[in-house]
Amino acid sequence: MSEALRYKPGRIRDENQQSILAAAEQEFVRQGYRGATMQGIADRAGLPKANVHYYFKNKANLYRSVLDRIVTLWNAAFSEISADDDPAIALDRFVREKVRLSFAQPRASKLFAMEIISGAPHLGDYLRDELRGWVDARVAVIDTWIAQGRLTPCEPRRLIYLIWSATQHYADFETQVLALDDKIEYSAQDVNDVAEFLSRTILTGCGLTPPADRAHG
Repeated sequence: MSEALRYKPGRIRDENQQSILAAAEQEFVRQGYRGATMQGIADRAGLPKANVHYYFKNKANLYRSVLDRIVTLWNAAFSEISADDDPAIALDRFVREKVRLSFAQPRASKLFAMEIISGAPHLGDYLRDELRGWVDARVAVIDTWIAQGRLTPCEPRRLIYLIWSATQHYADFETQVLALDDKIEYSAQDVNDVAEFLSRTILTGCGLTPPADRAHG
């Protein structure tokens, strides 16, 4: 992302900075970008407002850093794939990790959804540049798998979009899913069941045998 987006994996070692990002994520989800304040974020983090400004010069910088962290974590499991990888293992890992993050960090998914629904006022350049580049690189790998006959022909971008949307549904529409399932909250079994269902459905739709089935076979 832009220079203002300062979060990178492994860079945040300071507990205060981690607390600020977590508090900011919650504040932005509850108050929206306009309603959130640096003072409110500082209060949630249990830190002086000056500490927040020490790490993040303004609200826009902090907001983009929160979104940067979300996308980086989401895509990590699929960022290092290559044409030499086993497509079933790579896709299974991506689906399962996205499901895990969706259940573990529902606020993150909701915040990202709010930004996109609003027209991506803070992420427009990132979507057109960095994320498009990330998707193009994954598409090239998937196209190679297809050309090698290791994957049923499909539109790679649609496959990536399907994984994103299917996994994030359980966070973005948590209230609806829980109401229809007559539950108060998700259980660990729900996470496992959803991951298994989505992985199996997506992989078999791509002509792949799920890794778990290979092990049993």
